[in-house]
Amino acid sequence: MKKPLLYAGVFCFMVSGLLSSTLALAQSDPSGKKPITDTYAITNATVFTSPGQAGVKATVLIKNGLIQGVGNNLALPKEAKTIAGDSLFIYPGFIAGASDVGITRPKDPERPDDFVSSNPSDEIAGITPWRSAVDQFSIKDSKVDDLRKVGFTIVQISPEGGMIAGKTAIVLLGSENSTNILKENTALAANFRGSRGMYPGTAVGVMAKFREVYDNTKLTSERSQKYSTVAGLKRPEITPTYSAMQEITTGQIPVMFTTSSDLEIRRAISLQKEKGFKLVLTGLEEYEGVLDVIKASGAAVLVKLEIPDDKAIKAQKEDATAEVKALNARVKKAYDDAIAQAGKLEEAGIPFAFSIVGVKSGDIMKALQKMIASGLSEKAALAALTTNPASILGLTKVAGSIEKGKMANLILSTDSLFTEDAQIKHMVVDGIIYDYETKAKKKAAKDGNGAMKIEGTWEYTSESPAGSSGGILVIKKDGSDYSGTITYDDPSGAGKATSDIKNVNLNGSSLSFSFDVTASGMDITVDVSGEVSEGSYDATMTVGEFGSFPFKGTLTPTLIANK
Repeated sequence: MKKPLLYAGVFCFMVSGLLSSTLALAQSDPSGKKPITDTYAITNATVFTSPGQAGVKATVLIKNGLIQGVGNNLALPKEAKTIAGDSLFIYPGFIAGASDVGITRPKDPERPDDFVSSNPSDEIAGITPWRSAVDQFSIKDSKVDDLRKVGFTIVQISPEGGMIAGKTAIVLLGSENSTNILKENTALAANFRGSRGMYPGTAVGVMAKFREVYDNTKLTSERSQKYSTVAGLKRPEITPTYSAMQEITTGQIPVMFTTSSDLEIRRAISLQKEKGFKLVLTGLEEYEGVLDVIKASGAAVLVKLEIPDDKAIKAQKEDATAEVKALNARVKKAYDDAIAQAGKLEEAGIPFAFSIVGVKSGDIMKALQKMIASGLSEKAALAALTTNPASILGLTKVAGSIEKGKMANLILSTDSLFTEDAQIKHMVVDGIIYDYETKAKKKAAKDGNGAMKIEGTWEYTSESPAGSSGGILVIKKDGSDYSGTITYDDPSGAGKATSDIKNVNLNGSSLSFSFDVTASGMDITVDVSGEVSEGSYDATMTVGEFGSFPFKGTLTPTLIANK
């Protein structure tokens, strides 16, 4: 099914090449692509040059995409455009150790008529080390700007695929008029997903197949060297798989194994010990029980920047039975333990960075704040977003801190970065300025129990490059739980449609919910998340793979008058 079939409906769900940045462009440039200047001076801002360093008042000078200086007595060129930074806080731009932003999954190969499930070809079995993430990447993906809005400037992109998906690459989240590629073939993306209906179909089968591919690559390389120098030898079989795997067997690049559980972590480390390749553990979600194993392995670590869903905890009733309360206590402990894991990595002295594969950009800062509240220091959190990934990805000389000669990748926020009220006002990526709207947060109405008052009827609008759309959001309260409905433009063109809202979560002034839409036979989950203030709701609507769009709601006058 072609995506354009969906664009006419579901809140005008259309992804275009337009990004929401407000890059200043030269009026004399008919292409609209040339910046007015490439020289900027951000003056008298509070600058945090690297993790653990105190903020100091200073000016940051940028030219040609590089930091030219940081200090108080800089000689500013006459062509420099000045940005008053008196009320701004400047941090190094975030770096993601692994990301799927802008990545599309390649089409699955067709099975031949003589297909044998016990011995499929490498490509059909998901063994495609020759593939490059660059070939699957588009800077025009709206999720690029979504990540930029929350501070990310550089990401390592990982290809979609099977057990050996292909080679990762490092890219800038910069202008679509730039190549944005920093490094290609930086790691081999691998996982323990078996192939459906064929060998290897299990995690154990994947391990066996990985050993086979690795050993055959080494053997082929040795035979090729002998074949070129010794007469009378049989020609060695050279395949795309063996050629692409040589960077692994010779130690030029690491294997980046996705290992969400402690069992998968042990399996990846076992393979690494056996074969001797360089290892990066990524996507870690359950790892507290194997911290000693991870530390002893020396593997680089990428923790998934996501926390567990707490809806089950919020739904717990005070009048529950003793048995239910005991179960709830175990659920709460598991939740608390999961959030505290990052802090325990820090305690164990294991440097780590973050993976944002499959993570919603709107949840990132909340996850960081939760981790910090559960024991992770702000210094370690910032290091995991800057200096640590720069080291893991080999970018220390060009990124990760604010220093003369490094890339101009900066976050300009309205407050200390990890505080609840901090908002990103500007991003600098590769020397280009992106501006974002910030708003003073208002106090929201509260009910008799001190909770935010969100129940009632809301009129909302949503914006996308295709235009404006809107409808009615009704929220009802039942004890401590919320439910309701939402109307939207029917994708079939039959006026308005209605869907139940679910997963309603109110945390302080933060409100999130989701609902399902069917368009052209395709089921889509829409996630809405934002801040409630005095009679208004300022949020972001994320529509699956189609990106994120502004969502603004207003309580009807009837409810406001009676609050």
